[in-house]
Amino acid sequence: MAAAGARKSGGLATHLLVALFVVVWTVPTLGLFISSIRDKDQLSVSGWWTALTTSESNLTGRAPPASAQVETDGRFVISGNLFEGGGRGTVLSFGTRVQAPNEFPAGQTAPLQDGSQLTVDADGTFVIASDKALENTRGQRIFYRAALPPRFTLDNYREVLSSAGIGQSFINSLTVTIPATIIPILIAAYAAYALAWMRFPGRALLLSLVVGLLVVPLQMSLIPLLRLYNEIGMFFGVPAKTYVGIWIAHTAFGLPLAIYLLRNYIAGLPREIMESARIDGASDFDIFVRIVLPLSLPALASFSIFQFLWVWNDLLVAIVFLGAQNDQLVLTARLVNLLGSRGSNWEILTASAFITILVPVIVFLSLQRFLIRGMLSGSVKG
Repeated sequence: MAAAGARKSGGLATHLLVALFVVVWTVPTLGLFISSIRDKDQLSVSGWWTALTTSESNLTGRAPPASAQVETDGRFVISGNLFEGGGRGTVLSFGTRVQAPNEFPAGQTAPLQDGSQLTVDADGTFVIASDKALENTRGQRIFYRAALPPRFTLDNYREVLSSAGIGQSFINSLTVTIPATIIPILIAAYAAYALAWMRFPGRALLLSLVVGLLVVPLQMSLIPLLRLYNEIGMFFGVPAKTYVGIWIAHTAFGLPLAIYLLRNYIAGLPREIMESARIDGASDFDIFVRIVLPLSLPALASFSIFQFLWVWNDLLVAIVFLGAQNDQLVLTARLVNLLGSRGSNWEILTASAFITILVPVIVFLSLQRFLIRGMLSGSVKG
């Protein structure tokens, strides 16, 4: 009974821990998605958790220029609505100076410097009236405080996707990521089989070297690798800042982890299968191609997911090895440039984040069953 109770308590603790991890990962992602579809004015003044509630914010509008005035009953009038489309909020107060947006309550008439009068109603309708012709060619600015109902829009995504160069950068990212994922997997698979099942002098030393390379920071080795690549390229007449360079860089940075993970997986395959194949006259290459590779598919797919995610989201290596040329910018670099030209617009940042994770999510969902099998392999022994 005590053992059964302990197992039940352990199972409950495991479920609670899993639920905690799910919440920790899901809540920020949900908040990012909600922020990406919110109206940019509401996003700038309130958090995503207030997305379903009415929010108050200080806004600015501008009346049409003097050319839009209409003479009615001897008075010159300019009219309009502060809310685009109308009925999108409630004006609480307004003013004619940025320092005092709450100077007049909605429905009251405020005097302007040129002798005209401004009236703003709660529904956003405003009227500027004067006994003489209005001369404000730019239009009167109106500062107001309004209560805005929740508003969701896809304008943030349209703005990002319609930016110049986004499509080319998407293709550039695929051009970098696909080879930079396949190449290290191919090399690592051969190396992992050799370190796991082939006997040769220095095997333990090579394995120790691979483990040691896992702790080398990317930032420390990036510039030396770039200099080495440029020197070799100059010797053979290969131009710098090409896709070949970034493929080599990502392969170099991804190989230690790939070899280590695949070697541990391949070393755990049943020895009887290998010995039976050798008795039947199979060579190491035959064993690797016909037995090891099919059995190692979960491990290969698991590393493919991690490598794809890392390369797709990379910015530093892409800038160093590809440069900042407009026709070679990857998606992450293009979105950074977009943010730089638009200031600190949160709506651009949130929409860009979801656009960048679209392809990795598709890859993960396609290979998740292999990822789970790869992570659980070896946990249960017969």
